Amino acid sequence: MGTDEAIAARIRVITEAGDGLSGPDLLGFALDHAVTETGGLGGMVHLRGPGARPLLLTAVHGLIRTVARDWAEVEPAGVSAPARAMAQGAPVWAPSVAEGGGAGPALPAGSGLLAVPLITPDGVTGALSVLVVPAERPAPERWAAVEALSAWAARRLWEAPPDQDQDQDQDQDQDRDQDQDRDRSLGLGHTGTSLADDQVCRALWHMSDAFFAVDGDWRITFVNGEAERLLGAARKTLGRTLWDAFARLRVDEAEPDLRDRYRRAAESGTPVGFEVRWPTNRRWYAMRLVPVPNGLTVYAADITASRAREAERAAAEHTAAERTARIGELTDALAQALTMCDVVNAIADRVLPPFGASGVVVQLIEGDVIRIAGAVGYPQTFLESIDGYSIHEVSPVSEVYRTGAPAFIESVEEYTARYPRMEGRPAAARKQAWAFLPLIVSGRNIGCSVIAFAEPRRLDAEERALLTALSGLMGQAIERARLYDMEHNRAKELQRGLLPRALPSLASVATAARYLPASEGIDVGGDWYDVIPLSGARVALVIGDVMGHGLSEAATMGQLRTAVNTLAELEFPPAELLTRLNDVVSDLGDNLYATCLYAVYDPVAATCVFSSAGHPPPAVVRPGHPVRFAWSCPDPPLGAARPPFETTEVSLEEGSLLVLYTDGLVESADRDIDRGLCQLASALSSAARAPGPEHARRAGDRAEDASLERLCDAVLAELLPEKQLTADDAALLIARTHTLAPGDIAAWPLSEGPIAAGEARDHVRDQLIHWELAPLTPTAELLVSELVANAIRHGRGPIELRLLRGEGLICEVTDGSLTTPRIRHASETDEGGRGLQLVSALSHRWGTRYTPTGKCIWTEQPLP
Repeated sequence: MGTDEAIAARIRVITEAGDGLSGPDLLGFALDHAVTETGGLGGMVHLRGPGARPLLLTAVHGLIRTVARDWAEVEPAGVSAPARAMAQGAPVWAPSVAEGGGAGPALPAGSGLLAVPLITPDGVTGALSVLVVPAERPAPERWAAVEALSAWAARRLWEAPPDQDQDQDQDQDQDRDQDQDRDRSLGLGHTGTSLADDQVCRALWHMSDAFFAVDGDWRITFVNGEAERLLGAARKTLGRTLWDAFARLRVDEAEPDLRDRYRRAAESGTPVGFEVRWPTNRRWYAMRLVPVPNGLTVYAADITASRAREAERAAAEHTAAERTARIGELTDALAQALTMCDVVNAIADRVLPPFGASGVVVQLIEGDVIRIAGAVGYPQTFLESIDGYSIHEVSPVSEVYRTGAPAFIESVEEYTARYPRMEGRPAAARKQAWAFLPLIVSGRNIGCSVIAFAEPRRLDAEERALLTALSGLMGQAIERARLYDMEHNRAKELQRGLLPRALPSLASVATAARYLPASEGIDVGGDWYDVIPLSGARVALVIGDVMGHGLSEAATMGQLRTAVNTLAELEFPPAELLTRLNDVVSDLGDNLYATCLYAVYDPVAATCVFSSAGHPPPAVVRPGHPVRFAWSCPDPPLGAARPPFETTEVSLEEGSLLVLYTDGLVESADRDIDRGLCQLASALSSAARAPGPEHARRAGDRAEDASLERLCDAVLAELLPEKQLTADDAALLIARTHTLAPGDIAAWPLSEGPIAAGEARDHVRDQLIHWELAPLTPTAELLVSELVANAIRHGRGPIELRLLRGEGLICEVTDGSLTTPRIRHASETDEGGRGLQLVSALSHRWGTRYTPTGKCIWTEQPLP
């Protein structure tokens, strides 16, 4: 059998199979097989509209909505292939515009359109068109197949009885007689129409999309079956205006601008499309309004299902995008988290909300014990009860630790069934579902992260996979935080060991201090401070800063602090002490520099003498006076200085404040030192109203210490808010000075001969009786005798005795010699050399210091 015979035989089989079809089913059947026979991309059928209306798209196969919409109506006198085929009564082949043809509305580039007229005994009623790629004229046998199918479809369309398809519409409107309604809908406004017009109306009646038409006076002239769902039964709408139908259905109330859209479409003369939710059935329709010479035609495609699918897809995409964003936010938050607390809070903020979870707890394995590293959303009593459990007990954490796989438990019943010995835990934790996620780092299981839910919860496969993936991020961040916390704790221990653990309680000054590490790096640096008791009720106030930040600088700071304490014990004045400290820094390295301010406060003279090596000036606050800074001649920092250092003296009456600080408190990248000093002065201004000496004594030491602590906090809050990141350490030392009352000071000149010892004993005895310290008299007399004897034998005049009543009883003997006494180890036969041994044995402390005119030997006894 040849090719032509095979195609003819196939067409016979196709037509015999479609003999029972009519209306749109018939046209769709013929179109499908025409496309198949040509191997085309798709096709369409246009029928002549009633009267002089355009050609209407009645059936479509394989064309996307945007293409089909351009072909919804075709002008009969136009240049399109369907219009030309109907006008000529013969097939027309039209390549696309890109190929130089004129096929009418846009077609895909490189395609062509074969249009075959549908010819009935009453004339040409429409055209069947097939879209072919590439744009090559179809072979004769394929052309003939399309012609055969078109002829068969046209004949069947003409032969089908008008009421053949009535049984397909019984479910449209049960309150009316279908036959009578259809006769009206097909006949009204089309008196004298041909059988072809009736066939077109029948095809339009069965269209899957709603279709209705109005004339120039907005009277409804045609309504198909689907349009009755929108406007009502044909017998109620045909012949009436569209606005009457809108008013009856209250369309204007639900869509107030719909009427204006219809009018604008009719006035513009161009097709208009939009989507609207119809008020009667609350379904969505894609409406296309096509102006025609004598009215308007309306296509309404029900897109409710597609919109629902699009909404579901959009919701799913939104959920996925939100979850992806959450993962991105979690990744960023975990990357920025330093401590374990930061990591747990990041997990709680970024993981719990998208999954609807109510709690998270991180449990780490330490040896054979399960430890709580952090938690959010759990009762504290429950956390305390499970902390320290053995890893060898049967529990979900031990199971996850052993297997390395996550465990998901959807309800309390499932939890109790799997772990009966722990049936009380869900109630204690107030949780009803869990995701136990292993924390695996570099192939090592370090613990478990538990995401918990307040209600029973079944996680789907996608959620489980996502949580499992997130557990990897959590594990890495938790391990980093664990190591950081360990290093951080070691650094804090080191810093605590290098700084004073507690400031001494002294009668001459009340002190408070703060150390604030830099926000960048580990919490350890080179800033330091100290308060060192000296002889004569004096006190040394020290603050320093080793350039740089880190463990090396902290170690250097510890060396310098130790050196300062040693030099202070030798009673060096500030300038000389810094000179010797400069030598220490120079010996530590060529590139090492440090600043230091060393101040000595004397409560007897109510003065403070200080020297500075490249350090910011101290702030002085006298009661009732504004804050001022005790500027001195600036010297270079230690390691770069060339001694001698300048010495500055300031007067500090009772209740004054001396404020020492490092540059990290007042200077930063966005704040110069002048501005910082102004802020410091502002923060200290309230201290100008400090209580007087009598009030301070009545308030007691605790109240005074508390006020200084609050002042430290206020200064830090003003200059270094909590949220402000700092690149340098900051230290602050505030001292409130107290002078020694005149009644607590007694001084006498002594003779330069042997009688001086007796004079000294008499003065001591009388003064101690006056101070009501008689029990100290025997020891004090013996000590002063030895000191005066030493001054007479080894020193030179003038000799002076001074007693000070402070925290202890201080006895000082000064002379004009610079010779430093030292303890000798006398043998049994030596007559002398035991005086200083006796002094050392009887006094609480003793020592020697240099004065502007010589030296001073002093002893201190504790008061009873």
